[in-house]
Amino acid sequence: MRALDIMTTPVVTTTPDTAIHEAARLLADHRISGMPVIDAAGNIVGIISEGDLLHRVETGTDALRRSWWLDFMAGTRELAARYVKEHGHKVRDVMSENVITIDESTTLRDIADTLERHRIKRVPVLQDGRLVGIVSRSNLIRALATFTQAEADVGAYDDAALRDAVVDALAGYRWALPKGSVFVKDGVVHLWGVIESEQEGRAICIAVEAVPGVRDVESHLAFPVIIPAL
Repeated sequence: MRALDIMTTPVVTTTPDTAIHEAARLLADHRISGMPVIDAAGNIVGIISEGDLLHRVETGTDALRRSWWLDFMAGTRELAARYVKEHGHKVRDVMSENVITIDESTTLRDIADTLERHRIKRVPVLQDGRLVGIVSRSNLIRALATFTQAEADVGAYDDAALRDAVVDALAGYRWALPKGSVFVKDGVVHLWGVIESEQEGRAICIAVEAVPGVRDVESHLAFPVIIPAL
């Protein structure tokens, strides 16, 4: 699946000159936590989110209510920027200008990596530079919810082919088992060998369970026996 398959469209947007209270009403009315900011030419120039509106003078959550020593340690540039964010009247005063975007063909894995790496909750989707959708963490969760075990079981394998598929699925991981440690009978995978941790064993089982055609996994993995020195 890719961004095109899970993105939300049409996208709720606002403009740099929109009043703060109007932007807040858009977020509340559409029950969203953030939205792109679009200029007159249709280009994305920012993102405004609930976090950008968290500290505002109107609600009494501005800097005056925070510890004095935090202001003492901050530079004048930081203090001025904070004042603009808490007292500004337009979206341009509070929006985040550093916008991370993806295109329609971005895979779910890359989307998840992008959200995690940049510590963001949503990312606009572009097609030829134009906004066509937006993907949020909730879109990824909904994609997971639509996945069924039936989809994972597509395809029929004989035991020998299934064993090869399991070995291929584990290949490349440092905690992978050698082929000689994997046995398959009637679609049930039996795992034998010595592992170094419980987490290793769980990772191996999860990787094997995800292989299409696997009916069940029987783990016979064991931890090494450490004999204390006399």
